[in-house]
Amino acid sequence: MRKPGQKINNSGRGQRDLKVRVKTAKGRKLASTLWLERQLNDPYVQRAQREGYRGRAAYKIMELDDRYRFLLPGSKVVDLGCAPGGWCQMAVERVNSLGERKGKKIGSVLGIDLQEVEHVSGADIHVLDFLEDDADRKVKDWLGGKADVVMSDMAPFSSGHKGADHIRIMALVEAALYFAIDVLEPGGTFVAKVLAGGAEADVLKMLRANFAKVIHVKPPSSRKDSSEKFVVATGFKGRSED
Repeated sequence: MRKPGQKINNSGRGQRDLKVRVKTAKGRKLASTLWLERQLNDPYVQRAQREGYRGRAAYKIMELDDRYRFLLPGSKVVDLGCAPGGWCQMAVERVNSLGERKGKKIGSVLGIDLQEVEHVSGADIHVLDFLEDDADRKVKDWLGGKADVVMSDMAPFSSGHKGADHIRIMALVEAALYFAIDVLEPGGTFVAKVLAGGAEADVLKMLRANFAKVIHVKPPSSRKDSSEKFVVATGFKGRSED
C-alpha cells in the first residue's frame, strides 16, 4: 500500500518526496542551520554527491562549457584557486586528460591553490600563489607550454558588505586576467567569477582589448539569490613576447 507523501516511479519502487529540515542545535546559529538545510535540499548538491563531484560548482563550469565550448579534447587548462577540485574534475572529463575518449586528443589540467588539494585523477595540482613573480613561468613549465584555457572560481571571504566584497573580488579577477594574458595561447579563453554588475570599467576595457568576445553570464546552477556571475572571454588576441 502506498504511504502518504510517497510517489511511485516508473520502476515501481516507492520514493519518498521529502524535504530535509534541520533542527537548530545547541551552539549553532540560525544562519548556519538555514545554510545546512539549504545544502541538504539543494538538487545540485545532491546531484554532485550522486555523480562524485566535489561540490555543486562543478555544474557551473559544465553549463558554461556546454554553451561556449572552450574545454575541448586536447586543451591545456589552468584552474586558479582550484580547491576543492570540482572544476578540475569536470575539465579532466571534457579535455580528455585521462585518454578515456578513444580517438580524441588528450588534454591536460593544471590546478593551483594556496592550500593542499586532494588528488584529482587526471589533473596535476600544485600549491602555488599565482600572484608570485615567477608563477607564470612555473605554470608554463608544468604545462609544457602555454594554456588554452585559464579559469577561476575564486572569491574572497565575504565581509558582509556588498561594496567591499565587489572591490575585493574584482581585484582577484584583475590579477587573474593579468596572469591569463601571460600564459594563454592566442585564441585562448578566460573564465572568471565576478559579482552582480559584472566586470568594472577598467577590467572590461582590458578584456575587450585582449579578447575577441566578452560575455557576462549567470549559469542555471548559480543560486537565484546569489550575486555571482561569470565573465567568459574568448579569442585571446595574443601578446608580443618580451
